[in-house]
Amino acid sequence: MYSIFLNLHSYLRWVVLILGLLSVINGIKGGSTGAAYTEKDRKTGLFFMISLHTQLLIGLVLYFFLSPITQAAFADFGAAMKDPAMRLIAVEHITVNILAVVLATIANAKNKKAIPDATKHKNAWLLNGLALILILSRIPWDRLTA
Repeated sequence: MYSIFLNLHSYLRWVVLILGLLSVINGIKGGSTGAAYTEKDRKTGLFFMISLHTQLLIGLVLYFFLSPITQAAFADFGAAMKDPAMRLIAVEHITVNILAVVLATIANAKNKKAIPDATKHKNAWLLNGLALILILSRIPWDRLTA
């Protein structure tokens, strides 16, 4: 079960990264050209947020129930904090990525309101861009096989 969830989590990261990048690019292009915030822009941000929420749910199952890494970290948290690789998985990865999910959710919520299109584009590139940077900073690239 662990390998199934880990592979799913690993493959889904590409969907998250692509949607995040598209949302940021659309926001930058729309904001710089003064274009209208279109249904395509809205859906890209929405699907980015949905993919992040899905990724979070899979990650939480891994974190609390399936991962031998987090089980080992929970068994001796002091030792885990002294090991950078263990600390990345046990603390930094989950904390930073939850913050990224919050930022993307805020961007989506703000862009549902009746605000100027330029502001919606700014929310898309700024908040989703920050979320994407946070995600990229805490992906354990060396631990993922997919």
